[in-house]
Amino acid sequence: MKTIDEINKKIEEGKAVVVTATEFKKMAEEESKKDIAKKVDVVTTATFSPMCSSGVFLNIGHTTPHMKMQDVTLDGVKAYGGIATVDIYLGATEESETDPKYGGAHVIHKLIKGEKIKIKANGKPSDCYPGSKLDSEFTLDEINQAYFYNPRNCYQNYNAAYNSSDKTMYTYMGLLEPEGKTVNFAGSGEISPLLNDPYLRTIGLGTKLFFCGGTGYVTWEGTQFNNGTERDEKTGLPIGPAATIAISAELRGLNPKYIKPVYIPGYGVSIYLSVAMGIPVIDEEMAASLSIKNEDIFTNVYDYASGNNVKKASYSQLINSELTINSKKVRCRTMSKIRESYEIMELLKAEILKGKFSLTEPVTPIPFYGKVNQFKG
Repeated sequence: MKTIDEINKKIEEGKAVVVTATEFKKMAEEESKKDIAKKVDVVTTATFSPMCSSGVFLNIGHTTPHMKMQDVTLDGVKAYGGIATVDIYLGATEESETDPKYGGAHVIHKLIKGEKIKIKANGKPSDCYPGSKLDSEFTLDEINQAYFYNPRNCYQNYNAAYNSSDKTMYTYMGLLEPEGKTVNFAGSGEISPLLNDPYLRTIGLGTKLFFCGGTGYVTWEGTQFNNGTERDEKTGLPIGPAATIAISAELRGLNPKYIKPVYIPGYGVSIYLSVAMGIPVIDEEMAASLSIKNEDIFTNVYDYASGNNVKKASYSQLINSELTINSKKVRCRTMSKIRESYEIMELLKAEILKGKFSLTEPVTPIPFYGKVNQFKG
């Protein structure tokens, strides 16, 4: 068994054996798990998908005179000011008051690109904060703190979307054609980070991430973490939505190339984020987990018309559009940027080999509080 400290020392000395998830899976076809666990130190994984539950904390800096910002808009997009004085939170899916195709995701992207953002704010004056209005603009370099805090990113697995009705449906999973003509799915399959460590043995609070071309960290379990998801008896992989992680990352140093705001017709604004992880090959069991392939990963095909699961599908079927439902072949379309995910996985490999990216030992395991809980409205 190897420790993360031992692997980091090898990274520092330029002696670490680092491969992508794709390369590792090819090795696993020819060598025993025991042998490749000894040989390989780090396996890189990645995903680049819509991650709606995201946003940024910003501290604009005090105004003159000081004011408590309570009602705030950034480029016409409402931000939450009910924290303290000039701390605000901007959600990625918040829509502009004048343009529903523009939202928080676009403002965040502009900030990272170094562009100016218009700010309007009102607040109730007091003796300590006599100011009441602000109408100005700023860039990322002109404010204090600016960092992502994302309550739910990097789903371990997710249901595919289907529509059995006779009407087109517009969802956060994209446009679903009527009469079961299409299935939409999200996720990068066999290179997806959390699927390669299904029980999160090496992923916990403090785990370092290659986040949008910069550095991020796992800060807690993600919202909607579902510890009760059915698991495949053979692989231990969850079938459907399971683990999620909360992520924090400084905006400065991120690459706007690996972030993409998007408008999804009929749903609204969302944001594509890239997340890559280096999984340490600590033992033979981890090597077995890292050997999984698209044909081993299954998810439910969920019918948005009936509210039922209609089939289990492998990622091999989804990615290759080889799925049949009710004796009818359906077209499969991805919401993820799978080709770019492979590129990012290679980029992380290069960063580790150069000694520019090391791994971190989790401070503590992710608390598995998540459970199935459905309120009736």
